[in-house]
Amino acid sequence: MNVFITGASSGIGAALAREFAARGATLGLVARRGEALDALMAGLPGRHRRYALDVTDRARLVEAGREFEQASGGADIVVANAGISAGTLTEYAEDLPVFERVLATNFLAVVDTFHPFVAPMRQRGRGRLAAIASVAGVRGLPGAGAYCASKAALITYCESLRVELHGSGVRVVTIAPGFIDTAMTAGNPYPMPFLMTPESFARLAVKAILRGDAYQVIPWQMAWLARVLRVLPNRVFDRIMQGRARKPRIGSSA
Repeated sequence: MNVFITGASSGIGAALAREFAARGATLGLVARRGEALDALMAGLPGRHRRYALDVTDRARLVEAGREFEQASGGADIVVANAGISAGTLTEYAEDLPVFERVLATNFLAVVDTFHPFVAPMRQRGRGRLAAIASVAGVRGLPGAGAYCASKAALITYCESLRVELHGSGVRVVTIAPGFIDTAMTAGNPYPMPFLMTPESFARLAVKAILRGDAYQVIPWQMAWLARVLRVLPNRVFDRIMQGRARKPRIGSSA
């Protein structure tokens, strides 16, 4: 089993790498920090390939995907996991490039991650294209416009891709985590119900990817909460969200 994972150096990505490696997979690991990838690979069974790059660098990311596809003899699973989060407010000019960076990393880089693998997987008639989205893509949260928009776009994109590839043997899997205990969530100034460790999340996510689930919220308790949020009338949702604490903006304390 050959698996290509972005955002692999820490958090969810590293946990997914460990889980797949424990199952005997050969990995292609992508992250900006080469030294962190080396440290991760040193603790994994088997031999793997690493690609130190920023996923917003389209040319390098596509090249890495093609190199892994050729070197591995064909990817079986691609996991687009790389993502960033930051508090954003539209009224601040300095937040506009933050919106752009979040969308480029969390959404457009997923398209670029999948691109070099779609045609080969189609030709083989099998494969899994998995994206790590978020329950934050279900409804817009105050102060998190960029992050919520990026994950909502990702969920809808994967739905489109899933329909496009229907019948080809290639499954598109959307995984929507709730709160996972990583560096990304460490600064959240609000309660995080059903908080999971990356390892617990990875075990469930890998099972869903191997099954080829179309859409899976993890943990299951968060799936119920997401369903409730989706159907809440706007006036009720708005009232609930009015007093919610917001993720700090970059370079600010509020």
